[in-house]
Amino acid sequence: MHFKSLYIFIISGFLVSCSPSRSLEKQSSKDRWLTTWATAPQLVEPNNLPPEPGLSGNTLRQIVRVSVGGEKVRLRFSNRYSTDSLAVKSVSIAVSSDSCNVNASTIKLLTFDKKNDFKIAPGADIYSDELNFDLKSNSLLAITISYAKVTQSITGHPGSRTTSFIVKGEQSNVAAFKNPVKTDHWYSLFNIDVKTAKPSYAVAIMGNSITDGRGSGTNRQNRWPDILSQRLLANPYTRNVSVLNFGIGGNCVVRGGLGPTALNRFDYNILNQQGVKWLIILEGVNDLGGTRDAEDASKRADELIAAYQMMIDKAHANGIKVYGATILPFAKSFYDKPFRIEAWKKVNDWIRNSGKYDAVIDFAKHMQGENPEVILNNMHDHDFLHPNEAGYRRMGEFVDLNLFKN
Repeated sequence: MHFKSLYIFIISGFLVSCSPSRSLEKQSSKDRWLTTWATAPQLVEPNNLPPEPGLSGNTLRQIVRVSVGGEKVRLRFSNRYSTDSLAVKSVSIAVSSDSCNVNASTIKLLTFDKKNDFKIAPGADIYSDELNFDLKSNSLLAITISYAKVTQSITGHPGSRTTSFIVKGEQSNVAAFKNPVKTDHWYSLFNIDVKTAKPSYAVAIMGNSITDGRGSGTNRQNRWPDILSQRLLANPYTRNVSVLNFGIGGNCVVRGGLGPTALNRFDYNILNQQGVKWLIILEGVNDLGGTRDAEDASKRADELIAAYQMMIDKAHANGIKVYGATILPFAKSFYDKPFRIEAWKKVNDWIRNSGKYDAVIDFAKHMQGENPEVILNNMHDHDFLHPNEAGYRRMGEFVDLNLFKN
């Protein structure tokens, strides 16, 4: 009889249980899945629920930019954070052509255990069956879901920075939507896998709103992970590397914030994908920004360091290299307090000098102004915290592609 090990960690009063899992499945070269796109699901807050007419009995078209292409695909849908079942009538995929419209000749219906409809229990996921589909690298894919019954308890990703479209009735097989209702959120979709003809790998990024892309352009696909992805695909030595963005706006590593914490979602987001070979961790500013005084800030810095070490150990146990990204400067922002700045310095010093990471991406130094505690004046979104579009480009272009050579 074999038993899986269970690891229990205690960080300053809260408990994290971690059971080991594997991100790289043993697959033959002819049967190799790679996650080419993913997002970080959470329970959708009331102010981010779908606008009228809603999803029940209606159709939602979502647009995503994939990284690595392939000739076979499968999609995963998530109901993990919902308390009610999710019922779907049909799902199609197609090449996005313009705004809410798709190329009609590319529309294909997905099946789930050879059926068009499915129902997901609360806390569960579902994969589609494998489908032949010519998915081009760095292309826009439209996923169209015709829902049966949806409640107010829905799993999704509010910070899509991409417009989705709702129309009444079942229209998953329709190429051109008429008068759709627009919403800049994703719902139900978790990740997209492709089968690749040669070994291909993914870099996963754990982060908050700076990775999620607050301050980037809607429908411009110019978050810093997008910029990194486009560079990887254009480089002959890394064009088989996908980038998976697991940023959640307002997210924290150890406590508080929006969505499940980085520690609580680590297995589900990072170790639950296909082909992840590298992990970048850029998160912690919201943890520091929520501290009350110097003692609290120093304690939170220690908690962050312990949490980083946990994630590093779990990733290494699964054959994943981990790159630590320093937290960007935030003086002059709404988080600015002397005790928080001191804690930030402590955390970044550990990231740079502990030797625990396989490499360090020093975003803080690259984005600092004349005063190293303040972000470059022309690189933030008017709040001294979030980069603007130029700032995200600067970040994405800074990452050394040699870190991802196979």
